[in-house]
Amino acid sequence: MAALPSRAAAGADLLFLREERLRFAQALMFLAQRDMAEAVASMLEEDGLGRAQYRVMQVLAFSPGMPVSRVQDILGVTKQSLGRTLHELEERAYLEIRRGREDRRQRLLFLTAAGQDAEARLFAVVRQRLMEAYREAGGAAVEGFGRVMLGMLSEHSRSVLANEGKVEAGRQHGG
Repeated sequence: MAALPSRAAAGADLLFLREERLRFAQALMFLAQRDMAEAVASMLEEDGLGRAQYRVMQVLAFSPGMPVSRVQDILGVTKQSLGRTLHELEERAYLEIRRGREDRRQRLLFLTAAGQDAEARLFAVVRQRLMEAYREAGGAAVEGFGRVMLGMLSEHSRSVLANEGKVEAGRQHGG
């Protein structure tokens, strides 16, 4: 029968929970988010798009045909703010609004071919950064990263993934 680990040995596995490690992780997340936004900023500027438009495009690329109310809920923005953003995307012919089949009052949002192309160009930058980081870290680290990110999500955000059918797909692909 194996001996139980000593308290010191057991605690060694939890060094990642120390304050300085957690603050370092917070700094890494902040800087990574800032750098990812900066990586696409010049492309957004060239296309005359802002971050709000990009965020809507990301959501619709993630889940085409989403109702306006769901996009508003996911982004956590006011109806007025989202309305302006949707209008701007529609004017650029990046967005198409269709009536719901069962409920004609419902407005479903889709990226047009031009919107899909613009979002794909922006995602190509993000994809390249992720691929480089994933290659450098290796499969086990990528799997752990996915678990950590899922663990950080609120119940609301988890429901977004679950409702859009992306949680299982992400787990199947190592994320």
